[in-house]
Amino acid sequence: MQTTPISVQPVDRAGRWLANLTRWVLAHKRLVAVGWLALTLVGFYGSAKVTDALNENFTMPNSASTIANERIVDRFDSGGATPPLVAVVTLPPGTTASAPAVGDDLRALERDLARAVPGARIASFGSTPEPAYVSDDGRTTFAIVHPPSAVVEDAGPSGNEISDATLARAEEAAAGARVGGAEVRLTGAALLAREAPGEGGGPAFLNETLIAGVGALIVLAFVFASALALVPLLMAIVAIPVTLLAVWGLTALTEVNLVVVFLVSLIGLGVAIDYALLIVMRWREERERGRSNEEAIVHAAGTAGRAVLFSGTTVAIGLLSALVLPVPFLRSMGFGGLLIPLVSVVVALTLLPVVLATVGPVADARRLRRTDRAERHWAGWTRLVIRHRVAAALGGTAALVALCIVAQGMLLGSPEARSLGGTGDPKAAVVQLDRSGIGAAPLAPIEVLTPAGRADDTAARMAAVDGVRAASAPRGAWRADGQAVVEVLPRSDTNSQTGREAVDAVRDAAAALPATTVGGGTAETKDFVDGVYGSFPLMLVLISVVTFVLLARAFRSIVLPAKAIAMNLLSVFATWGVMTLVWQHGVGTELLFGTGANGAVLSWAPVIVFAFIYGLSMDYEVFILARMREEYDRTGSTDEAVVRGMAGTGRLVTSAALIVFLAFASMATSGDADLQVLATGLAAGVLFDALIVRSLLVPATVSWLGRWNWWMPERGRRLLRLPAVTPAA
Repeated sequence: MQTTPISVQPVDRAGRWLANLTRWVLAHKRLVAVGWLALTLVGFYGSAKVTDALNENFTMPNSASTIANERIVDRFDSGGATPPLVAVVTLPPGTTASAPAVGDDLRALERDLARAVPGARIASFGSTPEPAYVSDDGRTTFAIVHPPSAVVEDAGPSGNEISDATLARAEEAAAGARVGGAEVRLTGAALLAREAPGEGGGPAFLNETLIAGVGALIVLAFVFASALALVPLLMAIVAIPVTLLAVWGLTALTEVNLVVVFLVSLIGLGVAIDYALLIVMRWREERERGRSNEEAIVHAAGTAGRAVLFSGTTVAIGLLSALVLPVPFLRSMGFGGLLIPLVSVVVALTLLPVVLATVGPVADARRLRRTDRAERHWAGWTRLVIRHRVAAALGGTAALVALCIVAQGMLLGSPEARSLGGTGDPKAAVVQLDRSGIGAAPLAPIEVLTPAGRADDTAARMAAVDGVRAASAPRGAWRADGQAVVEVLPRSDTNSQTGREAVDAVRDAAAALPATTVGGGTAETKDFVDGVYGSFPLMLVLISVVTFVLLARAFRSIVLPAKAIAMNLLSVFATWGVMTLVWQHGVGTELLFGTGANGAVLSWAPVIVFAFIYGLSMDYEVFILARMREEYDRTGSTDEAVVRGMAGTGRLVTSAALIVFLAFASMATSGDADLQVLATGLAAGVLFDALIVRSLLVPATVSWLGRWNWWMPERGRRLLRLPAVTPAA
């Protein structure tokens, strides 16, 4: 076996502090082990309790549309942001909705629906003889049903959901009705979502975590080729319940969203394994160089542990940056996300040394194969990249920029109706509306709240707005306490680009009318996008500045942090491009999820993908660059540092990325459409980042920059309070 010189001692205060901490841990192994065992047991108890303490509120408070929707619900106990049900009829040739018998049938249909959904706000051409409810040829008509708020449940970031019992009664009423001799088909966002492939039963984070855990164990077994593969997984088994326990405690101080449980379970699995993997690999490497078991543990903590500490801090900052967003559920994900890397770091730096000291040598005693061949492969790959570094850097950058250009066309919002549903009656009803010229707007109408005395005038003004097909001001349950709801139906689905433009035009028209406000689900989505992504530049500046300072201290350079931040931002925005291709344009969705293009990307998903992918990609950046910095301090050669750094970390980073990829991919098996969008972005971002950015761009650009990588001006060194370090000759 090739001998390698014993590596130098930790060169900074953090490395020395971690080495001293590890010595203390090894001197108190029993105390540390018992403490973590107790925390883990309590954590399992907390894991069973935490979901009951979480909320499912995904609204953006204080926005104009949210306030309007709340007022609509307060006065009419229905509507607002909740999409309605729509009963659609296409009459036989020669029959139109204006026929008296058809009017009688429509009124009978309304009565049937009212009995099935007590308290609903209902309108059709039978009770409201307005052209809004009839196609231009008079043959297709519909009844719109806004269920009462009592039967509406929270259903994730994309909106609200009507209870299954209510849907079943409404479907039964529609199936038993006939209008002009034609059958009635019931549709609506809730029914279409229920028919989507993979839907059913809702997400169960334990199942997804178990799937990801099995995948992680397979990868670890390949990496270690010994029983040592169980050690990183053991760290995750400890870190996840302890983090969930901390989340449970956090619910006593602030609202925490249910999505946090998925993120803790799946991202916690990946991050905890990543950190343990880095330290264990370094521990094994130091033992192979001739160190005793305890010396190897201490040295691994002072070097790889230092990278874990900085990496965990960076990931935490990436997640914590969500606190600047003006949406409570996103801020709660920032709080919850902060706990994931911090707990994983503490586990890796305290419990892991105890495990390595007690069972590490035994677990690694019998290897199925040698693993140093992978290092030679990575060294050979890196030398190839260095020889063609200009082409590699330009090629990788071109691929990222191309995807970033795609991301510029991203449309944020809810899926269009045509992209939902399967082949049943709800989908057939949408097709009927489209073919008739009415379009899908009744499934997500614009609701305008206006004084009752001005309702008819408001409807007339709204009908004249560009992009609006019709507007209606029904009486009865649509007017209460001096207020009225005017239903505005654009020519296009309100979730489409042209439909959103119509929403803006309606808002402009409403602003000229006294005491008139605009609600509906699309208006609320637009306010969400404006609020969140309006705050995004602040989030971007915050995360970049803090990350730069941390990494400048870690790498003792101002060039490496600047390059790392620029490269990571490019990587994240390229991931947005992947999300745009997959979900907005439908590239691969039929193969992966059995569905078509959504026409949009869920409004909340990209900002969460940004926070997590930025943190995780910086995770891998720190792993690689920390090793390159260490090798440069030893050799004084940038190219040699790149080769040795990639040889020592390439297999680790790729394996870690694969484990995290499997964790995110398992999230997509939940059957929940919202989580599938999130999982797609997270999984693609991690895999894309590890394979292209870390394996290609990092070695190419570091080699290209040469000694400029390690430049730290004297003023910067003093500001960061770094000791003067003279590179090796």
